[in-house]
Amino acid sequence: MVYGVIVAILFAGDFFLKKQVEEKIEKDQQHEVCGGKIVIQKYYNNGAALNFMEKRPKVLRSFCGGIVLIVGIIWYLFLREKRNPGVLLGLSLMLGGGASNLYDRIIKGHVVDYFSFRTPWNWFNKIVFNISDMFIFAGSILVVLFGKGK
Repeated sequence: MVYGVIVAILFAGDFFLKKQVEEKIEKDQQHEVCGGKIVIQKYYNNGAALNFMEKRPKVLRSFCGGIVLIVGIIWYLFLREKRNPGVLLGLSLMLGGGASNLYDRIIKGHVVDYFSFRTPWNWFNKIVFNISDMFIFAGSILVVLFGKGK
């Protein structure tokens, strides 16, 4: 039950943040926070990471839908058997984040991204994220860390 709540909270939380960004931030505005280390902005990502496959939105939407479906099935199997809480938490993060981004792709035709980091690496500064991206990344790390062994 708790893992289902995690998925729902992650989806709803990012949905709320995206809605706030869409309503309150103009397309070219940038707001620095955390001493300029994080930049809040509105960015519509028509592709996957770094606009990968932006020219093939239907293929990308189907591919992402398939991944979310597979993660959901694996999540359900782990949940049903109450196996490996670390992997289950990781899958929950991935499922909540993936479902949120997939929702954007289906309903809006793009994913709403809204923050980037200021680092010494210019190439990294150009990447705009949303919280779901962070959940997917963190969940993937948990699955790898806790997935080893029995």
